[in-house]
This record gives sequence, structure tokens and C-alpha cells, in this order.
Amino acid sequence: MTLRHLAIFIKVCEENGITAAAKKLHMTQPSVSQVIQELEAHYQTLLFERLGRRIFITEAGRRLLRYSRNLINLNAQTEQAMRAFNEVYHLRIGASITIGSNFLIDLIQHISHNGSGKEIFSEIHNTSELEEMLLNDSLDLALVEGEIHSEYLITKPFMNDELVFIIGQNHPLADKEITLEDLTKLRFFVRETGSGTRELFEQVMHRHNIFYQTAGIYNSMEAIKKAVISGLGVSVISTEAIKDELKEGKLKTFTMPELIFKRQFNIVYHKNKFIPPEMQEVIDECLQLSSNK
Repeated sequence: MTLRHLAIFIKVCEENGITAAAKKLHMTQPSVSQVIQELEAHYQTLLFERLGRRIFITEAGRRLLRYSRNLINLNAQTEQAMRAFNEVYHLRIGASITIGSNFLIDLIQHISHNGSGKEIFSEIHNTSELEEMLLNDSLDLALVEGEIHSEYLITKPFMNDELVFIIGQNHPLADKEITLEDLTKLRFFVRETGSGTRELFEQVMHRHNIFYQTAGIYNSMEAIKKAVISGLGVSVISTEAIKDELKEGKLKTFTMPELIFKRQFNIVYHKNKFIPPEMQEVIDECLQLSSNK
């Protein structure tokens, strides 16, 4: 099979149909259909199910889509690298919200100050969104706080982290020893579904059969901290995210011996990803920078 076959297959998947893909590619519908038929004959499996005038990608098709995107991107990288050795290396890097707020900018500044000829495009999303972007080859590398579930992704730990309970200094329980019974009465501001912080918090609370009340669901740590500082509720957040607020006395922490929220931050990339020297340098710099924090 050729890269042309795979590029047309990707477009059919993106457009959810052969007719729409043909228009985008400026091809005839029969020509696009023939390419799909050739792919299915070559791999001896159905890539799409045909129901009426609509097509639905099969599990085999989803797997081929992941490989196809990686192959097309690798071909583009090869063309770029071989045609101009002196061009700037472009790296797409993502970070989950905790890491993005407390580590990503330091990493990008460190890379930039080294004058290493790399141009970084960065995005901040929650862990599940970053996982999907890596699988779709929308990112080259991600720094995540949550658990990665796909067998297609490689994870390398680069920093230890711990979540702690936080409470505003003006909260009625701020100066008291909080018990497990108190915990069930407190109202929690939590991160959105797909967040590594949310996932770890729920795992630990459920493991100890502790019910908690939800005051709000936010995809912003700053919003959560502001709500807690205002005395509207409590939360669980990374120690890396509240250093300034603790120094300023805006927030206090409390612990429960039974409840431990330890985790690792991970560098994640696709197992089929070609790792050029420039990308490996960024991974090494990330490990070096984290060891100094």
C-alpha cells in the first residue's frame, strides 16, 4: 500500500464519508471507493461498515487510522529533515493542567534560552484529552498528571507529586482538627472528568468508602483556589500548585492519615513515534529540569 492510499483513507475517516472526502480531495467518488476497496482487499478485513448510504469505521479501521496518521506524519518529518537540515525543529508538546500551570513554561523557557533551534507549540488540556491527541498524532509529546490507559502509549515518570486537602483561612473549620466525619459534610470543588487530579481523588475516596459533596466542577485550578479562598468549600490539589497561596496565608492544608494522594508526573509519547535527536533532547531537558525543582 502507498502513502496515497493511506492519505485518502484518513480523509474518508475525517469526513465520515466517501462523497465528502472525494470533494475535499478533488477526486471522483468511484476513485475514492476504489482506494478503500484496495485497502480492504490488501489487509483482508473490512475498514468500514456500510449501512444504507452511511459508513461507519470498524475496529480494524480505527487501528489502521492510528498507524496511517503516524506514517503520514513521519513521512512529512522525513521530507522536512532531508530537504533542509538547517531548518528549525518544530515540536508539538502538551501538558495537563497542573503541569501546564507549574512546569511547562519553565521547560519552554529553558529550551529557548539554550538556543537549541527548536520551535515549541504547546497546548494545555486534561489527561484524557492529551491521551487522545497523542493517539491521533496531534501531539508529539505530552506531560501528564493522570493515568494513561492506552497500550499504544509509552510513559516515563519524571517527577513525584502529592495532592493535599486545602481550605480557606476564613473557613469555620480552618483552625480545627478535621475528622473523617467532617470530611463528609464539607463541600468539594473538583476538576472535570478526564482530569488526572479528579481521577486520583475519586480513586482514593472510593477506596475508603468516603462520600463527599460536590460544590462545583471546574477545569481551572485558579478558579478552584479562588473558590476555596473565598470560603465556599474545600478541595484537593497538587502541592506544586499552591506554594504562593500558602506563603501568603490565603490557604491552609490539612491531612488525613488514612488518605494518601501520591502520584507521578509522566512524559508520554506514542510507541510507534520516531524520536529524532531534537525530541530526545527535550525529554532529557525535562528530566533534568524536574530534578532541580
